[in-house]
Amino acid sequence: MKNLAYILIGFAIGAILTYYFCPRTVDTEEVVITKPKGVITVEEATALSNNWTKYRKKAVDSAAAKQGRSVDDRSVDWSLTDVEDYLNYAKQESKILGFDMTGIRIYLGVYGKNAGQSKQDLTTMFIVPTGKKSLSEANSVNLNIQGDKTIPVGPLNEGGGGQGGYPQ
Repeated sequence: MKNLAYILIGFAIGAILTYYFCPRTVDTEEVVITKPKGVITVEEATALSNNWTKYRKKAVDSAAAKQGRSVDDRSVDWSLTDVEDYLNYAKQESKILGFDMTGIRIYLGVYGKNAGQSKQDLTTMFIVPTGKKSLSEANSVNLNIQGDKTIPVGPLNEGGGGQGGYPQ
């Protein structure tokens, strides 16, 4: 009977220690979201868009006119779901390829002659993941001095194009 008492006391002590020392998730914790570097005001964005219109629109639209269009796209939009899904996909594929994804790069492009009448020779933008080749975890000193480079994961394209200036 003495042994049974010791076992029960041991279980009780183990349960108490587990309760106090094991991490728990609490649904009431408030998530803190910090403002990323590079966020500008709406006024600054409007000024940048107006500058594009002032210094680039004429040249870009004249190139579009050669293709029989009055204006070219000047913006691309993706749904929030598409962007979040792409970032998750790019992180996963980067990891499989042995890269640490650290950012994205957005490129301007132009659809070629084989893109079909609705897109032919028009501007597009696409998102590409960037990062560094993963280093061995056994290495105690990180001597990787290379900059972030494009990771060979399929880029995100096929956003909706727009011709209007900011905001729209």
